[in-house]
Amino acid sequence: MKFAELTPVVIALIKERRYDSILEKHEGPGRWRSELEHGHPEFLHAAGHWVLLPIEREHHANVTILRVIESKEGDALTIFLKNTTYTQPGDEFFSAGFLAVCEKMPEQPFFIASVYHEWFIIGRGEADCRESSSR
Repeated sequence: MKFAELTPVVIALIKERRYDSILEKHEGPGRWRSELEHGHPEFLHAAGHWVLLPIEREHHANVTILRVIESKEGDALTIFLKNTTYTQPGDEFFSAGFLAVCEKMPEQPFFIASVYHEWFIIGRGEADCRESSSR
């Protein structure tokens, strides 16, 4: 799925959505309008689902999906991921983790972030997280 393939109507609906963010100790509501006007987000594939996160498409190569938890109803995803775009070598533990809560976009085949927070990667390792996402 490609963002460029979306209709103008769907893009307008995305622009009206907001998301909560905590990034680098900055808190507040993010606006998808701003993401689309100042950045170039693109869909990521996570555990069989297309998701739109506030991550620039050129940074996707640095993103590793660690774990995806789908709601019982199938209308929400919780995603734990690692993005090493701005991480200094050796500091991956402290600055690479993110948590996204994504909701199914009404009448669309994708999910969109409503929460995007930094997360300190603690506990289980990547291999364990990948295994648990398929349970």
